[in-house]
Amino acid sequence: MHKPLAFTASLALGLAFLASGAAALERVAPQVDTSVLPAQTYEWTEPNPLRGNPQAAALGQSAFNQSCARCHGADANGSRSPAPDLRRIGMGCRRIADPALRQRCTADADAFFVKSVRWGKQKFGIVHMPPWEGVLSPEVVWSLRSFVESTPAR
Repeated sequence: MHKPLAFTASLALGLAFLASGAAALERVAPQVDTSVLPAQTYEWTEPNPLRGNPQAAALGQSAFNQSCARCHGADANGSRSPAPDLRRIGMGCRRIADPALRQRCTADADAFFVKSVRWGKQKFGIVHMPPWEGVLSPEVVWSLRSFVESTPAR
């Protein structure tokens, strides 16, 4: 192939790839009913106030599959997805024997999860995950966290 033509073809493929990646980063608000959650005011404070709540995990699964699965895999399965396996966030905390230290570790994992969802992920000016602030409410984010951490990692 002639060099200028090869460069043009490579440039066109690169731009097409970037355009498809930008579409994958579109934020879609999930349609979920948060009335199944305990009546309280949810804030961004850690630790997760919905941890261990099966209704929150079910709501989180629905929200995840509507808004997150395109990048993180259906049901947070982590396989064949371009984004990290979210089930691994805080996984190491479970091995900590001291309850107080394990609780601090889990709170740190919760804080990392919330910060990542709210403000997104960007490296060297490239958006790897869009910010979800203003799209997802705290109760939906905590439900997502509850679902993800209740789903076993492989």
